Amino acid sequence: MDFTVIVPFGATSWCEGIIGDGCGGGRIFFTCKDTLNVYDPTTKEMMTLLENLQEPQSISKKGCHLLFTCKQKKMTFDLSKMSLIED
Repeated sequence: MDFTVIVPFGATSWCEGIIGDGCGGGRIFFTCKDTLNVYDPTTKEMMTLLENLQEPQSISKKGCHLLFTCKQKKMTFDLSKMSLIED
């Protein structure tokens, strides 16, 4: 099976939502400069989820949660609530 993921230009880190894992299946989540974004390859739409991040470095996804690290601080974004989970 030939499968290509198109990562938006300028993305510093990215991960893909797996279809059936909870929220955001098939979408590409990425950080770019100081924002957390999502791209839907089916509709070709992009949305900014969070702004003013301090040096985003890594991103991963587990179920409905996006886990990312910014300047030595770990953060979680809940896709089902479309909000940042405060620790």
